[in-house]
Amino acid sequence: MSSAVPFDRFDLKILVHLQREGRCSNVDLAASLGLSPSPCLLRTKRLQECGLIRGYGADIALEKLGDHVTVFSEVTISSHRPHDFRKFEQAASTYEEIVEWYNVSGGYDYLLKIVAPGVGYFQALMEKMLEDDIGIERFASRIVLRQSLGRRGYPLGIIANQKRWE
Repeated sequence: MSSAVPFDRFDLKILVHLQREGRCSNVDLAASLGLSPSPCLLRTKRLQECGLIRGYGADIALEKLGDHVTVFSEVTISSHRPHDFRKFEQAASTYEEIVEWYNVSGGYDYLLKIVAPGVGYFQALMEKMLEDDIGIERFASRIVLRQSLGRRGYPLGIIANQKRWE
């Protein structure tokens, strides 16, 4: 179920720092950790090669680009064979507006996070998804009115030390 990659406390510190400051130089990263630059660079490259670091990106302030709406849609697909899940997931990945999706347990099959220029655009997108016949039986949507907490990153220290709590 879990494909955890072995790492030590310095690797964890690298991950925590890069999650917060992805554009820092290797020299600055090494200094913040108390390592010399060469071993720090080797560790960072190893974390990239083993897939712990998937990439680097900018945190974009969408509100400064223009009006937009964020919507969470709960989607139930009509059939539950493996092929039907793959069909839906492949189709969902073609819609640029779907920025995240999760296959979940409970009363529906997928939770989609959709970002669109407005409610009308979102409605048209959902109509297109229904017309495209990608397996949607029904959906319910929640429009985000206000984002109250915008944490960037993950609780790496808690996840990495989870054995303490088991």
